[in-house]
Amino acid sequence: MSGPLYRKIADDLRRKIESGELAHGVRLPTEDQLMDSYHASRNTVRGALRELTTGGLAYTLHGKGTFVSEQVTPIVTTLTIDPNTGRGGGDGGGVVYTSLIASSGRSSTIAEPRVEISKVGPMAARCLRIPQDTDVIVRHQEMYVDGLPWSQQVSYYPRSLADRAPRLLDTDDIKEGAMAYLAEHGIRQVGYRDEIEWRFPNESEIAYFDLPADRHIQVVEVRRSAFDQYRTPVRLSVTVYRADRNQFAINVGDVPLSDLR
Repeated sequence: MSGPLYRKIADDLRRKIESGELAHGVRLPTEDQLMDSYHASRNTVRGALRELTTGGLAYTLHGKGTFVSEQVTPIVTTLTIDPNTGRGGGDGGGVVYTSLIASSGRSSTIAEPRVEISKVGPMAARCLRIPQDTDVIVRHQEMYVDGLPWSQQVSYYPRSLADRAPRLLDTDDIKEGAMAYLAEHGIRQVGYRDEIEWRFPNESEIAYFDLPADRHIQVVEVRRSAFDQYRTPVRLSVTVYRADRNQFAINVGDVPLSDLR
């Protein structure tokens, strides 16, 4: 094999991980053991381990060593909605998204929401086009796929919507999806705008997603502003995903149905 020695070592360890010879949770050989096995310097071995951790195949616990990461097949979420079929438009929850998970042969659970009335902050105020410190309904929810923490979602609604759609204040899950529920009360979503950001996780996200403390695995934040038939923003949802377990698709134009997931 050609190329730097650290990459050869990383490739050999990667092959052992992908073949199952080094299973999930197994501690990799120590730096000294790798130096002896590959006749390499400490810096070379550290470069190889860095390749594996950067690629998400391994993670390091300070003072304990480097371990094989759990390999999870990513889920592809189509953010756009096909106008002819209504498919796509992943919203991080509700029957549409859970059906997507089920169609991939996996199981999902959605935790009971935490609901509160709170003063709106700058970002939500901008997206909802309301003054800061206005009261809003805030719904927090977490989703799990195959028992793994998969996403966190916080949704903001103008407080006035509760007069027409009182279930927004309930602590029960809105199983049909919040926008479908609002449509039943004459508040139809006719469009939405997504802002997508890859960023480093904060402390609570590291804990929830069980991410490495060195933050080499990022999270994806999808901020969706939903607009009703009067072009008024009626909801802001902020959904956070592990970047290494999720992929996103955007379809424009006449895309074959077989390519829609």
